[in-house]
Amino acid sequence: MNRIAIIDDSAINLELFKAWVTKLADGVALPFQDAPEGLRWCSENQPDLVIVDYQMPALNGLEFISRFRDVPGRGEIPVLMITATGDKNVRYQALDNGATDFLTKPPDRREFEARVRIMLKLNASRKQQANYSARLAEDIDRATADVRAREEELLTILSVAAEYRDPETSAHTKRMALFAELIAAEMGLPQDDLDLILKAAPLHDIGKIGIADVILLKAGRLSPEEFATMKTHANLGYQLLKDSKSEILKAAAQIALSHHEKFDGSGYPGGLVGTAIPLFGRIVAVADVFDALLSARPYKSPWLPERAFAFLQNGANGHFDSSCVAAFLARRDEALEIRARFQDEQFTDDGDYDGPSL
Repeated sequence: MNRIAIIDDSAINLELFKAWVTKLADGVALPFQDAPEGLRWCSENQPDLVIVDYQMPALNGLEFISRFRDVPGRGEIPVLMITATGDKNVRYQALDNGATDFLTKPPDRREFEARVRIMLKLNASRKQQANYSARLAEDIDRATADVRAREEELLTILSVAAEYRDPETSAHTKRMALFAELIAAEMGLPQDDLDLILKAAPLHDIGKIGIADVILLKAGRLSPEEFATMKTHANLGYQLLKDSKSEILKAAAQIALSHHEKFDGSGYPGGLVGTAIPLFGRIVAVADVFDALLSARPYKSPWLPERAFAFLQNGANGHFDSSCVAAFLARRDEALEIRARFQDEQFTDDGDYDGPSL
């Protein structure tokens, strides 16, 4: 049933309009002789139509309509104003305040019923459209969630593919992504960027799937020629991911290409200097090197945390962006908790290591 609020200071008019509304099969009349009381009800409840008189002592029709329209969710509900004046300025102001239609006193019953039916149909159509829009929004949300789920599945597949070829462990990938998120959070990046770098960072070395096993899996140090080949993995990863329409994969492409750049310009593949290196690449550089230093590999023993932290600090403004290093050092306790939570299988080789070469 449609709820029709009637606001009029005249008891006779209220009874008349109530009787006319009651004759409508789909209408329930809610009469208010006190305008402020009627406004309170209309603010706390959702009428389907408001019929309001113009000349009332406590709150005239123009003020009523203006205040009613200010209530959240009441901007589209039809309002029929009944007035005894033929002053066009009053009608213009009523329209400006949000009136939908007018009737002049004394109203004709048949015209009254026709106007009310039209406005109720208008409101029903509005609600139907609102419900359709809500269902459409839900459908879009579900479709978006499905796309994101497939995107995350693709990311997982790519990460696993990289791990099959790379001697580094999946634990390293998880840790360095969480380290990158820590740095980004400390630097004040928005939540969307934190989520993005967490999902994109694990693909930083995806280009290694294009490096021959004889180089990628070599236990000892690489020759200059082998190292030159190894360095191509940055561009290989970028070429693999750069044409994706996925925001995550685009970020991963940028990280793959730039995380081996150094702040002083001595990195690769582009020899970029300072802030010319994308921020995500600068962040991942710190996260990746730190975890590499603490990790055991067939060709090196793990470093103690304080030595690794000192390496980062000493490399600020050289190898690393000092702001990224400072952000990471500010979260060192959390970084060590992450390190303890995701452990590698340990290698037994006792060889020393002087720092990251890749």
